[in-house]
Amino acid sequence: MTDVSAQTRGSGRTGRKGDRRGNPVSRFFRSLSLFVSQILDELRKVVRPTRSELVNYTIVVIVFVTFMMALVSVLDFVFTKFVLWVFGG
Repeated sequence: MTDVSAQTRGSGRTGRKGDRRGNPVSRFFRSLSLFVSQILDELRKVVRPTRSELVNYTIVVIVFVTFMMALVSVLDFVFTKFVLWVFGG
């Protein structure tokens, strides 16, 4: 009597679907391909602003940055005067 289970054992994984123990290079390129295709799918969903929206957004950013620069400059000037007054500069 022969042991049938010993003959049929072995790796047993080569013909299975969903096997994650394939060639590492092949897995890498499959993963890379999936990654790139997902990026392209996401880029197709992007809604680009119109010219007028872009101009409005740019103006808002420039005004906000200018305001913040002025605020930081005033606070820097005030704190400098305060520190010089406290420490007798």
